[in-house]
Amino acid sequence: MRSIAVVPGDGIGHEVVAEGMRVLEAIAEMSPFRYHSVEYDIGSERYLRDGVLVTEEEFEALSGMDAIYFGAIGDPRVKPGILEKGVLLAMRARFDQYINLRPVKSWHPFVPLKRETDFDIHFLRENTEDFYIGAGGKLVPEEMKQKMSIKRGLYSLDLKLKAKSEPEDEFAFEIGVLSRRGVERFADYAFRYAADKGHDKVTLVDKANVCSSIYGMQREIFQRKAEEAGMGLDFMYVDAMAMAMLVRPETFGTVAVPNLFGDILTDLGAQLGGGLGMGASGNINPEGVSMFEPIHGSAPDIAGQGKANPFAALMAARMMLEHLGFPKEAEMLESALSESLRAGATTPDLGGALRTQEVTDHVIECIRSD
Repeated sequence: MRSIAVVPGDGIGHEVVAEGMRVLEAIAEMSPFRYHSVEYDIGSERYLRDGVLVTEEEFEALSGMDAIYFGAIGDPRVKPGILEKGVLLAMRARFDQYINLRPVKSWHPFVPLKRETDFDIHFLRENTEDFYIGAGGKLVPEEMKQKMSIKRGLYSLDLKLKAKSEPEDEFAFEIGVLSRRGVERFADYAFRYAADKGHDKVTLVDKANVCSSIYGMQREIFQRKAEEAGMGLDFMYVDAMAMAMLVRPETFGTVAVPNLFGDILTDLGAQLGGGLGMGASGNINPEGVSMFEPIHGSAPDIAGQGKANPFAALMAARMMLEHLGFPKEAEMLESALSESLRAGATTPDLGGALRTQEVTDHVIECIRSD
């Protein structure tokens, strides 16, 4: 029996996660999949009430679960960044979820391309390094020495900076850092993942022609790992990759991309597949607890109205099933989702007329009739 931590979070997170749990219950009735779940009151309401984000006791409890099913985070009553950093990013960091898995699939008939084409891209975004480590700031215009210490799980870096005294010399900076150990484990996972999916190569996306230090090291490590794995390796600059996704998405399989570029390309991919309401992601630690979530936000303007599209949350549940070792059940759910889309059983954002729960009703009917 698998243990699942349920964290609905804020806004429509409560609605779409509830639909995901309904689907998991339906699948458990028809298959060997068994689970028990524990719901956690983590989100804006508790923060506004008690000033609490995630307690140490909750971190400890979550670390003992097989997976975390996460809804959404964000509330207009809370200053931007507090909930996102204090909950979502804190959980990713605490559990060292160094891979962000973002599938980009052609969900017909909602692909916005002029020509109909089938594609199934598996984006692996490195989730802990690059330009998202928080190594930035401003240098104030006065004689000073600022020492900044960057500490993460894989490395520690100290920077000493000195600013000039003229106001016009003030500047802001952000530093990208890749560690050799971090890139090596990223590459190892990418080639294992590609082999598991039957892909014969990995496409590595970067900007090594400009940021040659960090991405040059990344290329060298990926090249060595490709040779060790006996697999192919293609290199793509991020700007060329963005163009290629629009004109030939069907040519890509497993794509490895550093954190910043991955954030951008995977949102492009979500729109390419049919929209943000259809995108899901997995924050993966192969040796620890992983977390699965829809990529849309909390959408407080439509919360509680039955308008939320549950598709992304159901896809996140599909990814969680596969991660937990139930690939047949995952395929069962994906097939039901495809059938529902073809039948037009969707919420208004996709041109349908169904409410949130009615979409899930249709998906469950498809599962039971399969």
